[in-house]
Amino acid sequence: MAHTHDQAHAHGASSNRTRIVVAMAIIGAFLVVQVVGGILSGSLALLADAGHMASDLIGLVVALVAAIVAARPATDRQTYGYRRAEVLGALVNGVILVVVAVTVAVSAIGRLMSGAEGEAHEVQGVPMLVIAVIGLLANVAAMLVLRGGAKESINMRGAYLEVLGDLIGSALVIIAALVIVTTGFDAADPIASLLIAVLIVPRALSLLRDVVHVLFESAPADTDVAEIREHLLGTPGVVAVHDVHVWQITSGSPVFSAHVEVEPEVFESGRAGELLDELGGCLAEHFDVAHSTFQLEPAGRAEQEQPQHP
Repeated sequence: MAHTHDQAHAHGASSNRTRIVVAMAIIGAFLVVQVVGGILSGSLALLADAGHMASDLIGLVVALVAAIVAARPATDRQTYGYRRAEVLGALVNGVILVVVAVTVAVSAIGRLMSGAEGEAHEVQGVPMLVIAVIGLLANVAAMLVLRGGAKESINMRGAYLEVLGDLIGSALVIIAALVIVTTGFDAADPIASLLIAVLIVPRALSLLRDVVHVLFESAPADTDVAEIREHLLGTPGVVAVHDVHVWQITSGSPVFSAHVEVEPEVFESGRAGELLDELGGCLAEHFDVAHSTFQLEPAGRAEQEQPQHP
């Protein structure tokens, strides 16, 4: 079971690396166009979106490096391998998103204040609109490439959120460009930039929250420890379950351990190995936990163990 799970993970990791490389090519090709267009049109929103797209590219590089490192096999020193590198990659991506949001917000507020003081900043709406539309299409393409791995890997989710934020940014730039073309209201440009910054922050904080949960070895959000305990207690021969621990090496890779008290007959009849297989199969089938460790103990052993965990 574990071997099959590891093979599936290796195949998924290879696919994720390919996705990241394709997305990097798409984002990198358009980044140059967007920077040049932002300078020529005088659009802060385009430059802000270009800055966000640059952070996308950096984030994708980080995600690629993390995916490559995570694929390295386990050793006697790194007994779980290097798969937590994916979590560290997501952490870097989350920090990048926050930095970009703050930088864009400061620039947008500065331009709005300059406009309020009468310092006009002309923005060419038509070039801004054309480049923003192309940017939107590029982001849609990159998102479609990354979407397949976003649910399986926190590292891929970080990369996906980077591109999603840029897609929303491109949509806001398009709206701002349309306003400028139709009304001449140039302040729509920094307002769009400010909205881009505001929309980035919640996704960044959500990603960082998930990273913290993994690093603090919290139980996965979709895991009900009480339900797992009840399943194990329903196994014939099991009397009690304690010292239960559930954590993640990286997203999608839960690990479980527990002390299981059993009836004396289990040891006397030599059923310990059979019971271990049954308990492991229960977790793999019902809770998708491929790596589980059980310590079988005679009934009443928990009273001798201090301190005890739930």
